[in-house]
Amino acid sequence: MNSNTHIIQTGLHQTHLTRIGLGDPILFLHGSGPGATGMSNWTLASQTLTDKYELLIPDLVGYGGSSHPDPAPSGMRRWMRLWIGQLLALLDQLEIEKVHLVGNSLGGAVALHLLMEAPHRFHKVLLMGPAGAPIQLTPELDRIWGFYEDPTPTSMKNNMRWFTFDDGFIADRIDAVARMRLEAAMQPAVRKSYESLFPAPRQRHLDELIVPPSALRRIHNPVLIVHRRDDSVVPFESGLYLLKHLHQVQMHVVGRCNHWTQIEHADTFHSLLRGFFN
Repeated sequence: MNSNTHIIQTGLHQTHLTRIGLGDPILFLHGSGPGATGMSNWTLASQTLTDKYELLIPDLVGYGGSSHPDPAPSGMRRWMRLWIGQLLALLDQLEIEKVHLVGNSLGGAVALHLLMEAPHRFHKVLLMGPAGAPIQLTPELDRIWGFYEDPTPTSMKNNMRWFTFDDGFIADRIDAVARMRLEAAMQPAVRKSYESLFPAPRQRHLDELIVPPSALRRIHNPVLIVHRRDDSVVPFESGLYLLKHLHQVQMHVVGRCNHWTQIEHADTFHSLLRGFFN
């Protein structure tokens, strides 16, 4: 463990946290892919944004180096309650009263639930391809959440290709990255948590993440939605739903981009973040 990584006691569970940079604190929340961690989503941000911001990059409970509850919660709403408690306890333990918030995919849904629970703990909020809308499960997301039905190197590479519009930019390293993600995903505790999170049938998990319009209208934090026009994992319609119902909201649409804006269009993402949080 290097000097930027910490294990923080957050209520009943431990949180693996990467804390790096100086400046206004930003809490970054990762998505739901097999083998995902905070740093698997936000490595480029951690190399780019530390001149002006303090990046707080946790692994959600059930992922990576954070605790893996045994027995695991049953149902997405119980997991969500656990994550909300984890993240608010993390801010308390760090003695940080208020932060900016960034949520990617599943992390976007977690961010929205945090805004329902404790809006006073957050300044501005950037949601990237967020779940939380009434959308249909895509074939790609069904295969990603069902990864352990066929947990092979080929399946992992396919998952990674589905996150990109053009996988040419990772073609020279996809084998190595897929091996690393597969190794992380096959840790017994990680696998057990993931399988408890996303059992079939999987549409119900998306449905349990929905934030109702009446709740969205009561969120007054400034929100920037960054959505991918060609997203095959969380469709573009999810961003439009949030755009319709949130109070202080704007939306930036990225063309020729699938589900990995922060990687596939990193410069654009970092520029949008700096401009919005400035």
